[in-house]
Amino acid sequence: MSESESNATAGTVAPTQRADLASIGAAERLSTRIAFFIAGLAMAAWAPLVPYAKARTGVDEGMLGWLLLALGAGSLVTMPLTGAIAGRYGCRRVILLASAVVCATLPLLAHFSTLPAMALTLFVFGAAIGTIDVAINIQAVIVEKASGRALMSGFHGFFSVGGIAGAGLVSVLLWAQATPLVAAMSVAVVLALLMLFGSRGLLRYGDDGHGGSMFVLPHGIVILLGVLCFIVFLAEGAMLDWSALLLVSGRGVQPSVAGMGYALFALAMTVGRFNGDRIVQRFGPRPVLALGGACAAAGFLLAALLPWTSTTLLGFALVGLGCSNIVPILFSAAGNQKAMSAGAAVSAISTLGYAGILVGPAGIGWIAKVSSLPLAFAALGVALVVVAASARIAVRKG
Repeated sequence: MSESESNATAGTVAPTQRADLASIGAAERLSTRIAFFIAGLAMAAWAPLVPYAKARTGVDEGMLGWLLLALGAGSLVTMPLTGAIAGRYGCRRVILLASAVVCATLPLLAHFSTLPAMALTLFVFGAAIGTIDVAINIQAVIVEKASGRALMSGFHGFFSVGGIAGAGLVSVLLWAQATPLVAAMSVAVVLALLMLFGSRGLLRYGDDGHGGSMFVLPHGIVILLGVLCFIVFLAEGAMLDWSALLLVSGRGVQPSVAGMGYALFALAMTVGRFNGDRIVQRFGPRPVLALGGACAAAGFLLAALLPWTSTTLLGFALVGLGCSNIVPILFSAAGNQKAMSAGAAVSAISTLGYAGILVGPAGIGWIAKVSSLPLAFAALGVALVVVAASARIAVRKG
């Protein structure tokens, strides 16, 4: 790497850390991939435990919805703060501590039976998950910059694989007659071992090493990046919560197989992410973002407007393929912009994106109630057209 390239790579990093950036290599890339896998595994491991938590606490669906908001609230509290914390103490400390909290709280979520205890534990679990999510993306931004090539899509691909592994592992253990507590403790042990194995390459610094205020409002181009993240995460949340219902109520698919719509979406997204780095490296982030947004928009409109199961499933696959590399590109853009420090920018767009996941189900439900579910999906298609049209402004040419 030339001197000019090294200076561009270092960006705003403190002089004492330029040597550290120059030493980033295979170990740091491996640890970043493991950290993303852990984040996906930990989050998805909770999903199969939800019905058991509902049964233990004796709550109805309405109260369960309020209970689950505690997880999102915990994440939204810590996400805006994590950039500054990682800047002061380093990604390594933040990721290891938050992972330890996840390992401690996951078994408790499979044990507590009272509403207050579950709500508090979910809040702490969500806070740890949100912290990990921001810290690993800060690490990913630094590692990608130092490597001088696109890596972000692959990192996020490991998150997707971790999600499949987490849900699959807990489901298999429960199917084998393990208790929820045993299943959760088993996952906690796996998480701890993976984290110990992957800790060597976690960065002992984060962003520019200067810390900064504990909360920074997004400004400049970061506002646009956050809005685009909000739209894409909203779309992904809609696929998780509403794709099966569209197949059942609008296409006459049996409920027992309606999950294939989300499965196709998730598979297409995973495939897209593991090929995304090569595509971004060849064509640049701007055209990939524009075409990805257009592909996802076409998928939603196809699923919404044509009344056949086959076209709906094709639409879901196009949504997954189109969305697969948008968020990684936006996180890379957050790391490269100059309006804010990279850590603060990653925290900001993570928070806005996660807000999209939280408000998405309610928003889609409201549109479906006053009109129809297909119209709600069509509205998401229009929103993703905005994402595609914003590529020229959001991402610098590269």
